[in-house]
Order: sequence, then C-alpha cells, then structure tokens
Amino acid sequence: MLLVLVDRVRIATSTKPATSSWPRLVVRLAAAITLIGCPSLLPSTMARAAERTAELATGGLLLPKTAEIEIKSEELYISPRQIRATYRLRNPASDEVRSLIVFPMPDVTVSDAATDVSLPTDDPKNLLGFTALVDGKPVKVNVVQKAFARGVDRTAELERLNVPLAPHLQTTDKALRRVPPGDGEDLTKKGLTAVEEYSVGRGMLKQLSPRWTLRTTHYWEQKFPARKEVKIEQRYKPSIGRSAQTLLGDPEAMKDAWFKAYSRKYCLNDAFLAAVDQARQKTKSQHGAPFSEQRISYLLAAGANWERPIDDLHIVVDTGSASNLISFCGDGVKKISPTRYEMHKTDYSASRDLHILILKPTREAAGRSRRRTK
Repeated sequence: MLLVLVDRVRIATSTKPATSSWPRLVVRLAAAITLIGCPSLLPSTMARAAERTAELATGGLLLPKTAEIEIKSEELYISPRQIRATYRLRNPASDEVRSLIVFPMPDVTVSDAATDVSLPTDDPKNLLGFTALVDGKPVKVNVVQKAFARGVDRTAELERLNVPLAPHLQTTDKALRRVPPGDGEDLTKKGLTAVEEYSVGRGMLKQLSPRWTLRTTHYWEQKFPARKEVKIEQRYKPSIGRSAQTLLGDPEAMKDAWFKAYSRKYCLNDAFLAAVDQARQKTKSQHGAPFSEQRISYLLAAGANWERPIDDLHIVVDTGSASNLISFCGDGVKKISPTRYEMHKTDYSASRDLHILILKPTREAAGRSRRRTK
C-alpha cells in the first residue's frame, strides 16, 4: 500500500480517459501525484499449476517532494497472516502541519470469467481488513471507492442501477442480472461489463459480467505538532498469490522461460533449489516437489520519489511455519528465529520491490482462492 501525506488535499476524479494503463488516483496539491498499484504478473507457463491465483501488490510509504514531514524510521513485518508497517514521522518545522494520510488499496479487476481475485476478506469496502493506529490509538478511517472502465470514472452509472462497486463478489453478479436490457447494453458499450454465455442444459444463457476496475482509498486528516514525532501504524491482511502445486523441482518444467523469471524475481539460490529437489526425491515424484506456493509482493520501491531516504528501516519476514521454505531478494538477511528473517538498513532508498516466495509442504497446504465469494 502507498501512504501519502499531502497538505490541503482534494481527491479528484476525471471523466476523461486516463493517459496511462496504470491504475491512478489523482491527488491535487499544485501538482498531481500518481499512485500506482498493479497486480504482479506471473509467467504464463505457471497456468499449468492447478488452482492458481495472482497476488495483488501492496506497498510502502510515499511522500511527495512538497511534504514537510521526515521519515525517521520504518518497521515492516510481512507474513502470510499480516502485514504491519510502523512509521515514526517528524515535523521539523516551527508550525503545526495538517496533512491527509492516504492509503490506496490494490486495484481490483475481473478481466474474464476465469479471473481469481486473491483477497483475504469478503468486505466490499475494506478489502484487506485495513486498520490504523496513531500514537497507539485507533483512527477513524474514511473510504472512497470509484469504478473505472477504459480510464473513465463510471461510479455514478453503477450506483444509479444499484450495482455494487466490488466486481469480484457474487452480490455484484446478482445485481447485474436485474439490470434492464437497454441499460445492460449501455454498460457493455462503455466497457463496464461483458456478455458471458453459459450452458444450462436447455440452451445457452447470456449474463452480464463485471469488467470495471475498483479503486479503493482509505484516508484521514492528521496533525503533526511542531518539532515532534508521530507514530503511525498500519495493519492489514496480505493478498496472497497461490498455487496448489509448485512447478519448482520439475526437471522438464524448469527448462522453460518462467524458471529464469522466477529465479530473478525471488533470488532462488542453490541451497533453496537443493532443498526443493531433496523433497521431490523423497516422494519419488517425477514432476514438481511436494509443495504448494504462497506469493506476496510489497512495493518498497514505490517510495523512490521521497525527497530523502528513510533514516532507519527494519524489515522482518515471517514464513508462518518452520516447515516452510522461503526465498526473497535482500542484502544482509539474517535468520533470527525458526520462522523469521530480518534486514536492517540505514539511510535507505529502495531500488526494487520485495517479492516473497513461500513453499508449504502439501500436507499442510490449506490456502484457497477467494474467487467470487459472498
């Protein structure tokens, strides 16, 4: 998730098509700031792994160059159960600063009938179970949701037809079935929906299916007293990409291009691959090793436009179980417990995002896709 501090902010939407294919939230403060949150792309070959869902990337704290707030430290904890980021922010000025704290959620799009959206809750507004604390006290967080199709804000049109904005929920499918035919044709022309056909035994049934992008933003106004620090903590459940069966360890599959991409993305080293192969040989498998996959992406580099580096950054990655295998890219990584690994940086400016691969022994795998729930 991207956290943005902006003075005197007006969150605006546009009725004109976006000039970029990246999801955007426009925040005006003399100049526009573009916030990016995109789904992580996986090699197409991985489609062979059954029950696969792609993770939605979340990220870190982003400060526009005009902000007067310093980031003194960031404590980041990432596990399959929770992501927790704690910031110590200081206002060095002699006057109080009031800013909006903005947390955009990952964009949600159902691109076709086979799309599996990896979301940890069924809440249509609080997609990741997001909560925030300021100096240890809960904060009342506002939520803004918009529906975009072909870069145009179409929220009002869906609300007029009493169609929920969350495209991944079954309640939305049910509402689209009640849309009058003429309005349905208009939604499809504007790229909000597509017509899908299903066999019902007595012929084909046509039904509208959502194709818009949901953009959700949490925000509140925050006071920063002069020459004092404020502690802000955000907590949420991660969007986890899952594969019921990994292709790692499959001698033939690893000859394909996806393996090189995986190796670069997750920094797969010889020791990790040896452990995977050892597990495969124990089960006498001729294909992949006996693991399911969990994938988490965190956008560390999203803060690359900060005016100054983070004074102190501490990252802890938790595998969730001592029996799990883990791989991710990082310098100076230390194992501090049977399940936890840490990195500590000072004067830090991110140059790449953090992609985490966790392999779970299949006997313990209990992950499930959240496709069109509720």
